[in-house]
Amino acid sequence: MNPDYRRIERAIAYLESRRFARPDLGEVAAHVGLSEAHFDRIFARWAGVSPMRFLQFLTKEEAKIRLRAGASVLDAALDVGLSGPGRLHDLLVTCEAVTPGEYKRAGEGVEIRHGFAETPFGECLLASTGKGICALVFTGDALTREAALAELRADWPRARFVEDATGAARLATQVFDPSHAGLRLHVRGTNFQIQVWQALLRVQTGELVTYRDLAHAIGAPTASRAVGGAVGANPIAVLIPCHRVILGTGAFGHYRWGSVRKKALCAWEAVHTSSGLATESGSACR
Repeated sequence: MNPDYRRIERAIAYLESRRFARPDLGEVAAHVGLSEAHFDRIFARWAGVSPMRFLQFLTKEEAKIRLRAGASVLDAALDVGLSGPGRLHDLLVTCEAVTPGEYKRAGEGVEIRHGFAETPFGECLLASTGKGICALVFTGDALTREAALAELRADWPRARFVEDATGAARLATQVFDPSHAGLRLHVRGTNFQIQVWQALLRVQTGELVTYRDLAHAIGAPTASRAVGGAVGANPIAVLIPCHRVILGTGAFGHYRWGSVRKKALCAWEAVHTSSGLATESGSACR
């Protein structure tokens, strides 16, 4: 894992756990083993703002504010119908689901190129078919490289796998460009999972929604628990933004690739959106 992100992750975890004590810059820097000036430079380079400013985006109050805004955005998107000419924003990420026949064949005849790449949020496994990215999963303490590859092979058991580190690095650069422009996704899931992932793709950068919001969005208001399962099964981190789903209380809740990384992703997007650095994005699986 990138050593800078490892320090940032430790700092975020410390800031979040001590947010009510309001630790100063020197205390956080000491916790991650850096001088105050060095830590401030590393953090600002990564987040675009100071550590203390970033802390504001990790509070429950901030999450609740953004949640209210996010819910209204999602409602508006559903009202106008993102699949029609009245969609709220340009289609920057195209997402194609496998057909029922392809699903049944479990990847037979499909070539999947894969590799590990560094990102601003640590190392990830990136994989793609001829139709687009089919997996983006973060590796590290919670998920080893071997386990990540095993999960990928289990999802596409009959596919042919080709290692391509150069291609993975190139895709990672595109994924973490704020625009995500020109990226295509190729997802394999049940009809219900695809519906949930479609709803996630309507949540704009910097906004947050609840599991209940998503359940309503797909016309299944009593299925919040099942929606949670589909969110957790998302195979493509960041681009299908399951990190933007939080609990109804405003708490961030669980994340497949670590709760600290979830907080980092949400706060990083909130900071960059509020600074005018992020681009609206969205799509629907076909």
